[in-house]
Amino acid sequence: MRTLPARIAAAAELGGTVTFISGDTATTVTWSEIHEDAQRTAAALQARGIRPGDHVAILGPTSRSLVTALQATWLAGATVIVLPLPMRMSSIEEFVAQTRDRVLQADTTLLLVDADLAPYIEPRPGDPPSACLDDLATDQPFVAPDIDPSSLAVIQFTSGSTSDPKGVMLPHATIAANLDGIIEATTFQREEVLVSWLPLYHDMGLVGMLILPMTTGCDLALAGPQDFMAAPSRWMEWLSRYKATATAGPNFAWVLATRALQRLDGLDLSALRVALNGAEPVDPATVEAFIEAGARHRLRPGAVFPAFGMAEVSIAGAFPVPMEGLRTDDIDQRVLETEGYAASCEPDAPHARRLVKLGRPIPGLQMRIVDPETGQLRRDREVGELEIRGTSVTTGYYNRPDATAESFRHGWLRTGDLAYFVDGELVMCGRIKDLIIVGGRNVYPQDIEAAAATVEGVRAGNVIAFGVEGRHGRESIVVVAECKAPDTEPVRRKVVETVRETVGVPPRDVVLVAPGSLPKTSSGKLQRSLCRARYLDEALQPV
Repeated sequence: MRTLPARIAAAAELGGTVTFISGDTATTVTWSEIHEDAQRTAAALQARGIRPGDHVAILGPTSRSLVTALQATWLAGATVIVLPLPMRMSSIEEFVAQTRDRVLQADTTLLLVDADLAPYIEPRPGDPPSACLDDLATDQPFVAPDIDPSSLAVIQFTSGSTSDPKGVMLPHATIAANLDGIIEATTFQREEVLVSWLPLYHDMGLVGMLILPMTTGCDLALAGPQDFMAAPSRWMEWLSRYKATATAGPNFAWVLATRALQRLDGLDLSALRVALNGAEPVDPATVEAFIEAGARHRLRPGAVFPAFGMAEVSIAGAFPVPMEGLRTDDIDQRVLETEGYAASCEPDAPHARRLVKLGRPIPGLQMRIVDPETGQLRRDREVGELEIRGTSVTTGYYNRPDATAESFRHGWLRTGDLAYFVDGELVMCGRIKDLIIVGGRNVYPQDIEAAAATVEGVRAGNVIAFGVEGRHGRESIVVVAECKAPDTEPVRRKVVETVRETVGVPPRDVVLVAPGSLPKTSSGKLQRSLCRARYLDEALQPV
């Protein structure tokens, strides 16, 4: 079955459930009930003129209404665009502008909006018609259309961490192929129980944690990101309560989970077998701390699951073997920076650096490492640009033939990521655009950020490092960090000292800003390029 509606209809007959969590309340319904609601909603969409090939943008918090509208859109043969929610209500004007930009970029036919958010999205001339999520009703019967597997199921906007957000085109067959790859790579069974709080406007939340259970009929407990951020300990409690076998989150979320496990008592995480860490660089120390904190809650160490994925491959790119746990590669950081080679070294050697092994390409995908300029193949342990091809790679960026052309080389997707292979496994180093070249060395901003984050008073996960032109045209390092300490000068001095010890070069400038003020994407990724632009424009507000 190569379309989502075909898979959804088959899964609805299997008896699985979805539990919608809101704060401390939970409501459980069957996937069959969702499917019946979605058919009625699809009929209402058809009554509004929605046909196969149309684009429906949806804006709302994680809820039964939102999930029903998503499924209804696919049943009607239309393409889904899930719009990001505002990160902070203080940035509401930016949120409104970005929402309108995505709606127009995607040639939206109909905009579905949650009633509470509708007042912020006032229609303007040229905007598509809109409707409230809960106001879709009709007496007309649903008539299932013929759906071409090559037609678009999703336009997934990229996070915009290194460039303007682009609409990744994901046809039904492409998503179906990625789901098949996930199922095979994780030995997925219908008896799995998934727990997720990830935003549905992000590919990991939408494809990996919603479409997967929706199309397999397994049980899902689904909360919104606001429920997790309000009380991160809830995530661990949900895993225990629902006997979850799989969950996922970015690296910063596992830091919060670790703190929660250190405080909580009486949880049972023994069922967990896929605790996926992805969407941002995986820190081995974070993973080890989670394993240690989870030991008294019966967490099996092998359950941790560092992986690689991206919207351009639907979600899943490289997966390890389930229950293998954390595996790292000890390499010489100076050789990596000066020669672009991941030379093995002892863990306690000078300049030793641990990088996480992220597994092998999932079935249906091929990966290679090449010279970013020439496309010449690299050998094992030689760093270059990661390129991907296969059954679940995007067909390109919507209405952006320029970006599509730039992103493909002879049929291979150019990811912009620096990586290498060791024994067939993928190891990520960083983004090409983010590299800081200092004294002939390729310094990775993640190393600087991780070092600065260890300083007392700096908010972990809220540090950005970038390069600026210094004297004689040479690059210098700038660190911008959110600071929670009342006295900032000792923190600034300690950041300078720690970065110098870590990378051998002191930052030219350290700017400490208020908590919550660093620029981030809708999915919470740090925006280095935007932060650099604000620094150069002297638009940052130091504390």
